[in-house]
Amino acid sequence: MQEQEITALLAERREEGMDALLRHYGPLMRYVISGILQDPRDREECLSEAAMQVWEHIGQFSRQRGSWNVWLTAVARNTALNHARKNARHAGAEELTEHTAAGPSPEEEVVRREREQELLEALGRLLPEERLLFYRKYYYLQTTARIAAELGMTERAVEGKLYRLKRRLRKMLGGDQNG
Repeated sequence: MQEQEITALLAERREEGMDALLRHYGPLMRYVISGILQDPRDREECLSEAAMQVWEHIGQFSRQRGSWNVWLTAVARNTALNHARKNARHAGAEELTEHTAAGPSPEEEVVRREREQELLEALGRLLPEERLLFYRKYYYLQTTARIAAELGMTERAVEGKLYRLKRRLRKMLGGDQNG
């Protein structure tokens, strides 16, 4: 079944769409989730939550804004991160006090967005394999051991590449004046 058929079934709220989503894209979603959640029960619960997010928000997917796989992995990643945060809160919840900041100010949010855009542009100037390495480590939160095993490298080699990559990005972003 093609991506267009699956998205159409989901948009029509047909149960076959959910079955096809999990059959064809469940392994990809599990792969993304497994880098964030360690407990197999949490992973399965998160996969169900992510599939429901896709079901509920399929109208937000737009091919003009990005590919299906990118949108789907972002939904899976964000759902897993939310799940991990929820688990952390329940494990050792910190109480909010009157001194706890409510969030970033509008000015801080503008600066954060500008820096994020600069980072995306810098990432766009990297080689595809460098960009993939960055995303695996810092976006999908995969362990160095997992990346090394899947790329047929040593952990030390992965760490070295990541170190050099971060240094280059800092230089591109104007944060490293020494080289």
